[in-house]
Amino acid sequence: MELRQLRHFVAVAEEHHFTRAARRLHIVQSGLSASIRGLERELGTALFTRSTRRVELTDAGRVLLTEARRVLAAAESARDAVAAVRGLLRGRLRVGIMQNMRGLPLAPALADFHTAHPGVQIELRQAASAELAGWVREAGLDLAFVALPQPPDGVSLTPLLDVPMVLVCPAGRRFPEPVALATLTDEEFVDMPAGWGGRMLVDAAFSAAGLTRRVPFEVGDVGALLDLVAQRLGIAIVPAHLPRPADVRQVALAGPPLTFTISAALPGRGAGAAARVLLDLLVDRMPGEVARIP
Repeated sequence: MELRQLRHFVAVAEEHHFTRAARRLHIVQSGLSASIRGLERELGTALFTRSTRRVELTDAGRVLLTEARRVLAAAESARDAVAAVRGLLRGRLRVGIMQNMRGLPLAPALADFHTAHPGVQIELRQAASAELAGWVREAGLDLAFVALPQPPDGVSLTPLLDVPMVLVCPAGRRFPEPVALATLTDEEFVDMPAGWGGRMLVDAAFSAAGLTRRVPFEVGDVGALLDLVAQRLGIAIVPAHLPRPADVRQVALAGPPLTFTISAALPGRGAGAAARVLLDLLVDRMPGEVARIP
């Protein structure tokens, strides 16, 4: 079994299509198909079920995918370590981001990184915090920026930025200030879907207080969430640093502080050389004391 075959296998598994995977790998489709057939012969089992439109992983393929990602990540980390000793970074840096990155100077840090290490290919993927952490654990990402209350198994979290959560409501609505969660149980909420960091934080706060709430409006975009609040379709609890439309006001929350914490999520085995360099550049651009990756 060769690393090349594992790369081919992972590309097909992620693209669900041989033609797209071959295009992504910059090889001919016949060569890719031959590589996968050779891997299947060596392992003695089918890794994909094939149709004219799509390929899907078999049970054996799903098991191999997790291990293949780990093997490829370990090989890449080994190359990074050698390159770091030589004072040179090459290869690929895969970074996961959630939607709300305000206050974290990631874009300029990425620009600094690209200028200093043009030989490293940077890839960005955006998703919910829980999904990003899963990709870090499975070696699909080198690091991710998430908002999670607890680190999942196989992932470490380093806090970078704390932001208080506040209630946002239409400008004409009036609530006691600060407002207690118990007074909001009859309200309709606008929120992100399950798995997003802010949603998990608010759901946990209501649950800890023995309260329930209704969330008839779920959106995956902060701008859309605030627009729905402005149109009086519901209220929301969001990080205080989000820019608000003029017809939306914020109200402080009573009770234990509710804090939206943006953290760097890294594999439990530790950060690779490229991820460490990016995080150092990011921390250098942040005001005040921020924990550095050990």
